[in-house]
Amino acid sequence: MLGWLLKYIKGDRALWALIAFFTFISFLAVYSTSTNLVYVVGRGTTIGYLIKHFILVGIGGTILYVVHRVKYKYFRPSSKIGLVLAIFLLAIVFFKGTTIEGVEASRWLTVMGISIQPSALALVVLMVYVASYLARNYGKKVSFKETIVPLWLPVTVITGLVVFSNLSTAILIVMSVLLLCFLGRFPMRHIFSVMGIGVVMILLSFLFIKAFPDKIPSRFNTWVSRVESFMGGEDAKEGYQIERSKMAIARGGLIGQGAGKSTMKNFLPQSSSDFIYAIITEEYGLIGAIGVILLYILLLIRIVVISQRAPTLFGQLLVLGLGFPIILQALINMGVAVELIPVTGQNLPLISSGGTSILTTCLALGCILSVSAQKRKDGKMENDQPEADVEEELAEDIIKITKK
Repeated sequence: MLGWLLKYIKGDRALWALIAFFTFISFLAVYSTSTNLVYVVGRGTTIGYLIKHFILVGIGGTILYVVHRVKYKYFRPSSKIGLVLAIFLLAIVFFKGTTIEGVEASRWLTVMGISIQPSALALVVLMVYVASYLARNYGKKVSFKETIVPLWLPVTVITGLVVFSNLSTAILIVMSVLLLCFLGRFPMRHIFSVMGIGVVMILLSFLFIKAFPDKIPSRFNTWVSRVESFMGGEDAKEGYQIERSKMAIARGGLIGQGAGKSTMKNFLPQSSSDFIYAIITEEYGLIGAIGVILLYILLLIRIVVISQRAPTLFGQLLVLGLGFPIILQALINMGVAVELIPVTGQNLPLISSGGTSILTTCLALGCILSVSAQKRKDGKMENDQPEADVEEELAEDIIKITKK
């Protein structure tokens, strides 16, 4: 059975094994934490949520498999189309979000009865685009003015559309882009310029929020309350979540309460997504908590190894640009659970429930596996193929597939 399966998958097998192990953990965690929605919220059944998660993982696995079979050089021209689509979807969400069960949820968009979060897709597409830009301009002397339209304009537009509904994802996008620019040896003076502009904008926005609280969207007040609660304020909602999260972690001890035996999952909101790490710690103890961290460390190691073995510079940057946001998101989620950072609303990638997170993470991992599937010739890095030639090859392949 295993030999038959290995015939049909390409790329780094260690990464495949890690993905499989993460998937196994996600089923245990989601099945356990779904009791919160069933018995506390009074919605659905535990088996129903398990089946839903199984379907989402199945769809995500299909996306991962299909994408990993595509030559990664085709992602460069495709990222331009994806960027336009992502901006279009974000614009729709910006002007008309979705209300889920009476709760304002402007980061979501309902398509054919399915709720999706365009910001997650935008992050993946943007990182592919930025990796392509950096590979194309690697080693060139460019002024900051020359980078504004081709690089910083798309980043600013996407971040601007995301920030009003999902501040944490907007910060994640900016952090990921700046980190990739640093790794791609983008001029440091340009990176510091962008960081300086960003800091000024954040400070001005915060001062405006405090001065005119009635003239701003409700989400701004949520951000301020979370920060103030983290700094020692008395916000009841945010304080309740963090206190229950820390209680769950404390109850875990060394070996935990046992699989499915968490008590705090019935008192902790978002126990199946934002605070799932706390529940894992309660059920599997310090050993389980450290085990999850080690899995993400192993994932980071495989990302770096695959990047170092990539045939081209674009391949290297693509792997880092798509892999590091997964690790950053995991760190943010776990940091919230132990109160190292304010509450953000970020899922634990590859483990938490949530359709959009699963699908976009699988999309990113599929791209990474696509890079790992192609080896260097004679052990040497090749020059990136001109984008015009790649676009021509992609068009020819699409025509061939259409004829078949």
